Amino acid sequence: MSLRSVVCLVALCVLLSACGKNYTHRLPEGQRALRKITDPRRIPDFRPAYGDRAGLENAIAQSLFYLEHPSSEHYFPYLEITHDRAVRSLESFKALLSTAASPDDLQRQIVNQFDVYESVGCDDRGTVLFTGYCTPIYRTSLKPTDEYRYPLYKLPDDLVKGEKGEVIGRKTSTGIVPYFTRRELESSRRLAGLELVYLRDRLEAYLVHVQGSAKLELPDGSTFEVGYAGTNGHEYKSLREMLINDRKLRAEKGSLIGIKEYFRQHPEDLDVYLPRNDRFVFFQQTAGGPFGSLGVPVTAMRSIATDKTGSKEIYPRACLAFIQTKLPHMSDRGTVDKADYSGFILDQDTGGAIRSAGRADVYMGVGPIAERLAGHTVAEGKIYYIFVKEALLQPPRSAM
Repeated sequence: MSLRSVVCLVALCVLLSACGKNYTHRLPEGQRALRKITDPRRIPDFRPAYGDRAGLENAIAQSLFYLEHPSSEHYFPYLEITHDRAVRSLESFKALLSTAASPDDLQRQIVNQFDVYESVGCDDRGTVLFTGYCTPIYRTSLKPTDEYRYPLYKLPDDLVKGEKGEVIGRKTSTGIVPYFTRRELESSRRLAGLELVYLRDRLEAYLVHVQGSAKLELPDGSTFEVGYAGTNGHEYKSLREMLINDRKLRAEKGSLIGIKEYFRQHPEDLDVYLPRNDRFVFFQQTAGGPFGSLGVPVTAMRSIATDKTGSKEIYPRACLAFIQTKLPHMSDRGTVDKADYSGFILDQDTGGAIRSAGRADVYMGVGPIAERLAGHTVAEGKIYYIFVKEALLQPPRSAM
């Protein structure tokens, strides 16, 4: 969820501790989320995904485009997966899509050509809680008016980033110090002159911070895209969890719709809860998005956000994954139904709320329907990653 697309406010309809599970349990520093499957009986059934290929090749192409950039090499090796092997895995799988003649053939080719890794999840048994995010469409203005009063801001010049894009702090005459918190920024005029656009609703502006990108509609009907440019480097705190912990909202009402309804009835509480989230997101005008944290466009139902924090990233960026869970879909009656889902997906995003091996966010798309589906996405499941077998790798192209 990059903070890109980093992430539409997801609907978790159960407490994180429900059923005795802590989905946000953090792994020890340096531990990776994946482990190689050595027992063939534990390899998942890939066959249900055989006929589900919409957008898959495009998403693979976006990951390959990212991996062409020299900066992507900083994040490998991941376990024993080298950068070259990550690239070859995507290329090999893309070729497999053209040759697999049936669901059974798909299963056979993957088992023969690829190693399968499973996530340890939140409980060392592979349990992952899936939620959803999206790119909403909000009304906006390029100038402040009585109606449009809540700005999104551009990246300030005094914010210092490291070579991997991580926020180091604020540049001062005496050195680098932690950047201002949300409360400090919103209660001052420190960002005056950096306004990018103005929204009509304070909560909507906040939600763009949560998801990291948005499509905005100007008064003349034209559209304006904004995307993630950076953050103030502070830790994200979930609005939903704050409301539930304070008994303002029941867990089963913790969807995006429920949160909006709560603040519609209690607008005074915006001053109480929004400043508690110290993280503040800065934006830039974009086109061709929405973009994930890798800087490439995310694809509906083909992009996923996972935890990529720590000195050694929890999950491997840009790589091919396979998920098993329940996801919502629109029925012919116009209602939201849920069904078992097994499908291939690319790890192309991260997000402030996605902080553990036991959490993942599925990108649901753009607009009101995607927002509705994202609000109903909450289910346990499993994540697997596949990498071409080392024995099948040809010599690197530079050596050929």
